[in-house]
Amino acid sequence: MAEITLKGVSKRFADGTIAVDNVDLDINDGEFVILIGPSGSGKSTLLRMIVGLEDISSGELDIGGVRVNDRAPKDRDLAMVFQNYALYPHLSVRENIAFPLRLAKMDSAEVNRRVDEAARILELTEFLDRKPAALSGGQRQRVAMGRAIVREPQAFLFDEPLSNLDAKLRVQTRTEIARLQKRFGTTTVYVTHDQTEALTLGDRVAVLRKGVVQQVASPRELYNRPVNLFVAGFIGSPSMNFLPAQVRNGKAELPMVTVELTSEVASKVGSAADGKEFIVGIRPEHFQDVSLISDEERRFGATFRTEIDVVEWMGSELFVYFPVQGSASSHEEMVQLANELDLETGGGDESQVVARLDASSNAREGQEVELWLDARQIHLFDPETGENLTADVERLGDSAHGRSG
Repeated sequence: MAEITLKGVSKRFADGTIAVDNVDLDINDGEFVILIGPSGSGKSTLLRMIVGLEDISSGELDIGGVRVNDRAPKDRDLAMVFQNYALYPHLSVRENIAFPLRLAKMDSAEVNRRVDEAARILELTEFLDRKPAALSGGQRQRVAMGRAIVREPQAFLFDEPLSNLDAKLRVQTRTEIARLQKRFGTTTVYVTHDQTEALTLGDRVAVLRKGVVQQVASPRELYNRPVNLFVAGFIGSPSMNFLPAQVRNGKAELPMVTVELTSEVASKVGSAADGKEFIVGIRPEHFQDVSLISDEERRFGATFRTEIDVVEWMGSELFVYFPVQGSASSHEEMVQLANELDLETGGGDESQVVARLDASSNAREGQEVELWLDARQIHLFDPETGENLTADVERLGDSAHGRSG
């Protein structure tokens, strides 16, 4: 096991394209760190630079306190698991797992011991004599993980390992990866575009945008305290709702309701905010059907009536969609964000809002419902810079999402 330290690491291609731009990241010994971002954000390039498959244009990369910029991949003592498994079709499961040990000319008895142990841990013992073609996708991915485990490397590197699996297998294999990482305590860097993987697996998550790290934090902090519009819009499903608002006398005037800001939020933006326009961020779960909350709870927010366009029943909850007059999409930051993340910003002067309600709500398509908005959970973003002006505000339920870091 080892620490991995990146200091000002950048990658520039021959045509001038900057894929990774001045990344500083400290990955602690035994830590599970996720690299996440949309396509083209530089996450896979960064992983490939760590393992040595891409040259570093500038900056320093240390593994276990040793500078490895110029070391070949085989000399970095790292094990990588790829999206496409990269198994040898003509070799049995046993020989696929044993391959890196045979290459290192390890004693046969030790090779067999390590392979048998890895197969036992991964529940592959009965498949050791089969060829990859006779395995399911989940079993092939476990073989790929077994090949990494037997090397006993300083760190594991995963490049979107679950992308080729169906939904059920993704959940199962994700659980196995979490269990294995906890068991071995090996430093792990994991690239994904799937935020469910990021929020459930990672001790910390690094969000990238166009090669630049936007925020590195625990899943809980990332979800509850995003530093800017990009992180707020990227993390969370359904995405955070963004609406225009003016702040006056400690209140935010939203298109559908005026909400009194908490004293913490009001003090953060200050009296100079009066009359200024902001972008307000509200997560879908911070709405609720008024009929389902207590009078005590109701005083912490504001209520409004709206007609529901669409209802999606999810079994344990409802997603309801309703239009409001007023859109944040006129701001350049929101235009860029919508283009990068395919966000629905509404057309013209209208926005589409999604609320996640309790499954017992009687909300129906085409009917009016009275909703409650939790004022304690409002985020205020600067429309010019995208900065979250309330990122460091303590919020109710900060421990409700993700794995502790």
